[in-house]
Amino acid sequence: MAKESSFDVVSTVDMQEVDNAFQQAKKELSQRYDLKDSGAEITLDKAGKTITVSAPADFVAKQVIDVIGSKLIRRGIDLTAVKWGEPQPAAGQSVRQTANIVEGIDKDTASRINKDIKGTKLKVKVQIEGDKLRVSSASRDTLQDVIAFLKEQDYGQPLQYVNYR
Repeated sequence: MAKESSFDVVSTVDMQEVDNAFQQAKKELSQRYDLKDSGAEITLDKAGKTITVSAPADFVAKQVIDVIGSKLIRRGIDLTAVKWGEPQPAAGQSVRQTANIVEGIDKDTASRINKDIKGTKLKVKVQIEGDKLRVSSASRDTLQDVIAFLKEQDYGQPLQYVNYR
């Protein structure tokens, strides 16, 4: 019997790159003429994987979020990994908006990916292992077909394919 090949489907975010993008966005906030004295602030909680934007108005908050988004894209972070919540009213007229950075594949998404792969009728085995999936097959070509299939799908978060062997 031929040796089985496999790869892992994971969803990870490089927090150092997120921190770099945060620092760049903070610097741009302090230098841009339309945002400089607006009172807008951003904070990053690396441990909790959250970004918080505080702004005097909803319009300003949207501008700050656009700045953060552009910096994240430039740093190679997929924006589907950042889930923005609804704007919350804060003190006075100001608003606060929080984003969670999604890492790992939750159980529902993992089972949906598993079901979709099985629906392709390719000869592969899929195992859900915590917050990742292991896909294995005797044929490397079949694994390439699975990767191509998954790249076409949208699961609401970025997926990476690692440990291909």
